[in-house]
Amino acid sequence: MKNLRILFATIPADTHFGPLTNLAVQLSDLGYDVRWYAGGHYGEKVTRLGLHHYPFVKARTVDRDNLKTLFPERSRIKGTIAKLRFDYKELSLLRAPEFVEDLKDIYADWPYDLIVHDADFLGGDFLREILPVKTVAIGVAPLAESDPSLPAYGLGKQPARSLPGRWMQHLMRYVVQQVRLKPIDDLYNKLRQQQGLPKAQEFVFDAVIHHADLYLQSGVPGFEYPRRHISLNIRFVGAILPYTRGRKRAYEHTFRALQARRVVLVTQETTEKDIEKLLVPTLKAYREEPSTLVIATTGGYGTEELRNRFPQDNFIIEDHIDFDTVMPYVSVFVTNGGYSGVMQALKHNLPIVVAGINDGRNEIAARIEYCKAGINLNTEKPKTVHIWQAIDQVLTDGTYRRNVRKLGRELGTYNANKLATHYIEALAKEQESRLMPEEIQVAWLRGSLLQPINQQCRSAC
Repeated sequence: MKNLRILFATIPADTHFGPLTNLAVQLSDLGYDVRWYAGGHYGEKVTRLGLHHYPFVKARTVDRDNLKTLFPERSRIKGTIAKLRFDYKELSLLRAPEFVEDLKDIYADWPYDLIVHDADFLGGDFLREILPVKTVAIGVAPLAESDPSLPAYGLGKQPARSLPGRWMQHLMRYVVQQVRLKPIDDLYNKLRQQQGLPKAQEFVFDAVIHHADLYLQSGVPGFEYPRRHISLNIRFVGAILPYTRGRKRAYEHTFRALQARRVVLVTQETTEKDIEKLLVPTLKAYREEPSTLVIATTGGYGTEELRNRFPQDNFIIEDHIDFDTVMPYVSVFVTNGGYSGVMQALKHNLPIVVAGINDGRNEIAARIEYCKAGINLNTEKPKTVHIWQAIDQVLTDGTYRRNVRKLGRELGTYNANKLATHYIEALAKEQESRLMPEEIQVAWLRGSLLQPINQQCRSAC
């Protein structure tokens, strides 16, 4: 087993690359030969992790930084589904044949046994049927598998409760998959055909999940909707989070945080450059409330501008902040819906105010609202007064705190690295995966345990 050769591969996006870093370092530390295929500036990040880097050669690097430059027409696209269709085509589908060519060249030089990739990296999906390798897909967003009891993925809708609502939900699922997203489903099968692969028997989002030998889902069942079915290759492993180097240091502004009446942590993650969307209105909300400390992390965009516009003593504005060091002192988490940040907030029992729609964030926001773990503002550009009201509500209504504590306890029963490593090793040995003891406690199994799980989700939410 120590000779196991594992290739990680990700599309060039922080939200896809970052969460896999912790697992990659863990497997490397265990003695496995771990290498990474990544494009653009992510090669430097791979090298800093101490791993061998394979760059994109035949694959084109298309990421959030150059998407608008390469495709100026994207700015004119209106509607969440239309943007999802465009982005999935350019970032994932059209890149898949290019990825496959690079991956075959890497295999000729270094015959890896297993490829670990984010779910949107479709090169891994194709490769499983081309080379004799095992594939592990990582879900770094809410579970996208279709289910008769759920709305179509991508709409950001919650499950219908009434009979007419369920009929409408079924109709909308058909419209989304068979009409509005049919072009990407057709393209997926066209590309498969070009690779000499058979047509998929299901919608593309389901196919990429079911084709993987193993699908590791970040998160816990309690943060998912109750469902009738779940595929046998899916494993919930808890919060899959980015790697942080070295020993944890105490938060440098601990004294200021302890002195404040409440502490608001606000972030737009690293994928959003427009500081006017969430950072500016949140800071405006507390310019006249010196007893509230607002900690804002910009992802490196507009930090100095914000510091100049908001010089108040109760504001701390940084490029990046280690959430694990600051969240123990935070009262509420304000976010545009990045999945890793939400998972960390739930681990730290923080109620959430979320304002995100595009790039799949509407699905995360909908689950936060469904589980009553926070308030969904249902917009990318909330007004200052609405942010203030939402923060006040989640801090005064104990329902939100109770629900995030339940989810935090559930997340605490999972050791993501340990579980993921266990399942990967079992797959490499071609043995049937066995449940870890701590996972039995939160029982996500199928069959006779499926209904209790659904009940558990309803009670946790």
